[in-house]
Amino acid sequence: MTVLIVDDEEPIRELISYNVAREGFSFAEAANGQEALRLAKSIRPNVIILDLMLPDMNGLDVCRALKSDAETADIPVIMESAKTDDSDIVAGLELGADDYITKPFSPKVLIARIRSVLRRSSARKTEPSVPEEIRIRDIRIIPRKHEVFIRNAAVELSAAEFSILLFLAEHPGQVFSRQQIIYAVKGDGYPVTDRSVDVQILSIRRKLGDSPDKNSADAHPPLIETIRGVGYRLREEV
Repeated sequence: MTVLIVDDEEPIRELISYNVAREGFSFAEAANGQEALRLAKSIRPNVIILDLMLPDMNGLDVCRALKSDAETADIPVIMESAKTDDSDIVAGLELGADDYITKPFSPKVLIARIRSVLRRSSARKTEPSVPEEIRIRDIRIIPRKHEVFIRNAAVELSAAEFSILLFLAEHPGQVFSRQQIIYAVKGDGYPVTDRSVDVQILSIRRKLGDSPDKNSADAHPPLIETIRGVGYRLREEV
């Protein structure tokens, strides 16, 4: 198991590397975002510890680049920063980060977080393989490339939005609560609220144009349905 440590502060890298080595992990280090992206592709670490504040790139931009690249999208990312603002935490998680830890942190807590995201990652890899492509109406979803197209026009979804859409598309007609959606795409204990799921669904609908003109005779009903008091489902096309 290899941990990629991305932080511009050498003492922090030394602290993390010492503790992960004690636990039997191998590690690599990067002091900036560009080096982190290069190493992520070349060594394919099992998990990345990513600082939010880097000298050349914002950690959020690094996370976005990792999650939008098919070669690195599945690598778990734990963001770490001295910032404690909810907006920073939510931004990181919605870009696809798997966890968030604030400085100063306990090495024991960090190791526990690493093991937790590795367990979730391992569980996802043992799930049944997904199809090469899923088609719904004029929408094409390509799971392995994290790509979505509407009539051959690419749709830009965040990592979290893509995961939710893919999960619903894999289970057409089934109703899921918000917590079931969170658990399915991120695992148990993921720090996201029900309200965050609502925001993600709203954004997916907007990007897919899933708000039909009710005055149009050939308008389709909404693809993603809200089941009041329960959650959401993707309409099963017949």
